[in-house]
Order: sequence, then structure tokens, then C-alpha cells
Amino acid sequence: MKLENSFLVPASLEQAWPTLLDIPLMVGCMPGAQLVGPVDDRTWETNMNVKFGPIALTFGTHVTQDDVDAEAYVVRLKANARELRNRGGAQATVVSSLRPDGEATRVDIDTELLLSGPAAQFGRGLVQDVSTQLIDRFAENIRAVLAERQAPREIGEPGGARSAAAPAATAPEAKPVSGLRIGLRALRMTLARLLRRLSRRAA
Repeated sequence: MKLENSFLVPASLEQAWPTLLDIPLMVGCMPGAQLVGPVDDRTWETNMNVKFGPIALTFGTHVTQDDVDAEAYVVRLKANARELRNRGGAQATVVSSLRPDGEATRVDIDTELLLSGPAAQFGRGLVQDVSTQLIDRFAENIRAVLAERQAPREIGEPGGARSAAAPAATAPEAKPVSGLRIGLRALRMTLARLLRRLSRRAA
């Protein structure tokens, strides 16, 4: 299953690129994700909590920074996940790329996803809808981190550069994904898409 998402961040390529390379920070910005710790210098262990309606799943995931192309502003991650109660798993290859968009930067995320177990019961449309909502919330958190990093830190110097002694921005506290809210919103999106298809066929 291929998923495609994109969003804008209020920063230049040079400002956004280090954030994209900070995998622990990226994990902290994803709703429902919790960083367990590093496995080695390119792999991190995380837990991901997701609810699809009445089904709550917790995935133990190894996220590996598989490839970095600094000239093209592209990062490829690989994720290998297993459901902690032995209810299937997931494998994903995630390619994130940056490109300028006016004064902002567009982030494109292309995901190749393979699900097994209970999560595989959900159709492509529902998975796409839930993915889109998660990415939307992820983008909000990234924008908040970038805004914090660019905020003036010196008293009396509005718009000034961040102090070298100032602490690095941290990701927003991870919160479990609201399965009921996401499930209902995704269901409405799926029904709306189905109605549009039926109306086109009837026309």
C-alpha cells in the first residue's frame, strides 16, 4: 500500500533540514509515538499507540535512518513493527523530501506500507484517511518546533538570532491517538468518497 502526504512548514530548506534529520525529535512529534531509546547510531526503538474504532494496537517499532541525500534534501527511513500483544505487525519504507515553496518549505512524505494481522482488515481508504489525519497533527507539531527554534531568545532583541546557550527545541509531549475521533472522522471521509463515486456513476 502506498500513501502520499505533504505539508508546508514556515522555514527555509536550511532551517528545516536539520529538524528532518533529528529522528528522536520526529518521533516525538508523531501523535501516539513514544521514543524508547537508541539501538545504534542509525536505529531507534519506539512504541506507537493507534486505535481503529474499538481496536487498540500498540506497535513496538525499530526505525532506521536508511539513507540520507543532503544534496537533494531526501531522507529514507525503514520501520519494522510488531504488535506487542502478537496481533500482527507492519513494515514501512518512508521517504521524506524537502523542496522550497515560496518563503516556506514543502515536506513530501511517501510511504510504502505492508500491514499484517488485525490492522490489515482495514481497507486502503480507511488507512489513507487515518494516515492523513495523523500527518496533519504531525505537521502541526513540526511547525510548532520550528517556530520555537526561530523565536527570539535575547531580551530586548526582537527578531534576533537564537542564543547559542539556549536549549534546543523539544518535541511536544506524545499523546495517544484518539481512536474514536479519528475512526469517526475517517469513516465520514470514506462514506463521502463512496457517495461521490456513486454520484459520478449515476451521472
